[in-house]
Amino acid sequence: MNEVLSVRDLRRSFVQGGQTIEVLRGVDLHVARGEIVALVGPSGSGKSTMLQAVGLLEGGFEGSIRIAGEEAAKLDNDGRTRLRRDAMGFVYQFHHLLPDFTAAENVVLPQLIHGADRAPAEARAAALLTTLGLGHRLTHKPAQLSGGEQQRVAVARALANRPALVLADEPTGNLDEATADIVLAEFLRLVRGEGSSALVATHNERLAGRMDRVVRLHDGVLV
Repeated sequence: MNEVLSVRDLRRSFVQGGQTIEVLRGVDLHVARGEIVALVGPSGSGKSTMLQAVGLLEGGFEGSIRIAGEEAAKLDNDGRTRLRRDAMGFVYQFHHLLPDFTAAENVVLPQLIHGADRAPAEARAAALLTTLGLGHRLTHKPAQLSGGEQQRVAVARALANRPALVLADEPTGNLDEATADIVLAEFLRLVRGEGSSALVATHNERLAGRMDRVVRLHDGVLV
């Protein structure tokens, strides 16, 4: 199977003030194994809504979403939770690290939830963080890290369980330009090194151009 993600005729609408607003109007998208795709569009174009759909984080969607060969529509809540846990990693604009845990512990925890033993989970966390230039910050808590360092920990956490697909929603949107360049370069290098695929929502055309392919969301469809 060459496709990690296959989306067909994805639709999502909201009722607001008595009016129906169509955010996604029949989106088709395919992401191949090992491919990194930029999802570009201005604020309010539906990028986050699409990532929420693909990430199985919210209901109310119509259409087909196949992740690592599994059709999400055929899964119950437990099945969708399992698919998120086993096949996907997530990076958000804000790192959402657990403040009372160290950098290493933030990367160990999802592995333990996934069923890994502590020793290999700790070794995996240390290896990922060292690859991201944080080998000297393993025991630091988020409040002791810079914004760029916090986001690197979030990237390591997303890759901890070797997901088939990484979803990133404006992963550098909260960073200054120089730090954003560094974090994105490390993100791309790590995703490629791990053999994962990624769908990255961004409004930054310059950063999008560094990915394998760019698709644009406009008026609820990809163009």
